[in-house]
Amino acid sequence: MRVLLTGSAGFIGGAIARALADEDIEVVGVDALLSSAHPADAVLPAGTLRLDVRDPSGWEDALRGIDVVCHQAALVGAGVTVDDLPDYAAINDLGTATLLAGMHRAGVHRLVLASSMVVYGEGRYACAEHGLQPTPARHTADLDAGVFDHRCPVCRAPLSWALVDEDAPVDPRSSYAASKVAQEHYARAWARQAGGSVVALRYHNVYGPGMPRDTPYSGVAAMFRSAIERGEPPRVFEDGGQMRDFVHV
Repeated sequence: MRVLLTGSAGFIGGAIARALADEDIEVVGVDALLSSAHPADAVLPAGTLRLDVRDPSGWEDALRGIDVVCHQAALVGAGVTVDDLPDYAAINDLGTATLLAGMHRAGVHRLVLASSMVVYGEGRYACAEHGLQPTPARHTADLDAGVFDHRCPVCRAPLSWALVDEDAPVDPRSSYAASKVAQEHYARAWARQAGGSVVALRYHNVYGPGMPRDTPYSGVAAMFRSAIERGEPPRVFEDGGQMRDFVHV
């Protein structure tokens, strides 16, 4: 089996490449070494193709003889400002669409897509009396006043966290989240139109050896680690009572 792995020089991509190699699966790695994810002196791992996922001219050769594509390349993070919208749309959405078109031309019909738990928005909340409730938007005035808990729209009692299953409705609330939802929709449309199959992995907060340093696009675990290394307390937003899942890579 030959697997084309995008983002193979990244944190998750590198771990996947090693795991596949341990199973004697041939990996064709591609990466663009984006400055948002890699230091200026980063070098491509041996055998890795330097390819921007948005460039349609590179996919014909890269996809030749490929059985499965594992698409991990992405601009990550919560969306630092609204000014980042074009970057998320270009790299994540246009890049995925360009890859899918290349897969169709090459006759590759199996895809594993890196998505994210951010597609669920704020998660799920429940009232002890009235059950699951839609998650309202957060208002800056409430956050500035230290009001972090949602309240039931029926009885005004504080809502509690509830488990989120994969069938929960998507509710993107950042540029990054919107781009991941769009990636999933493009992949689903491709599967239906081209007769392909796709599995989307909605990662939660990832951590582990080799995780990226503290940048605006790092995950919270990397930011906590970097703060501790500097001898500073990790910066925790709100009141620290919020729950997150962490996935070891």
